[in-house]
Amino acid sequence: MLSSPSDLKVTLIVASVRPDRFGPTVAAWATRRALAHDGLVLDVLDLMDLDLPAGLDGSGDTGLLRSRIDAADAFVVVTPEYNHGYPGFLKTAIDTVEAAAWRAKPLGLVSYGGGAGGARSAEQLRQVFAELEVVTVPEAVTLVRVWDLFDDAGRLLDPAGPDSAMRSMLDQLLWWGRTLRAAREQAVPVGAEA
Repeated sequence: MLSSPSDLKVTLIVASVRPDRFGPTVAAWATRRALAHDGLVLDVLDLMDLDLPAGLDGSGDTGLLRSRIDAADAFVVVTPEYNHGYPGFLKTAIDTVEAAAWRAKPLGLVSYGGGAGGARSAEQLRQVFAELEVVTVPEAVTLVRVWDLFDDAGRLLDPAGPDSAMRSMLDQLLWWGRTLRAAREQAVPVGAEA
């Protein structure tokens, strides 16, 4: 339930589906930070919980995914970097949803990994989402050597930097989200007629 008409519905997408993934730890932290931020209502969407067809034939949980993406005003993607790129199942999820459900909505990126902190996967995702007319906000959260950043209970050992980056990213996401929501209510985005 929205607490204010200006609140945004933000869908946080957990991108990794590997059995030994570190994604739930990062996603739990990102979720806590988002829930503490004013102005949004959060929907956490863990791709591991979905059955999506590789052939994009509309079976499995396709309808559920499409409805949740369509209902969102904005997105946060929590993604690892695998072999200098983002997870393949995330691409399947992106392509499963019609472009119109993504169009003219903002997206923030939380990436994690080794020495690059998932930065390469985040940059590749900016290109993919640009094709869908999604606005990726400039501020990103990049967690370098992520396994050394959290304690056994999933808390950041030194939250100052990541918490600040997350707050800035969410501020940008809210501004873009409100701006684009107002624009979507006023007019059909360019190219959406097709």
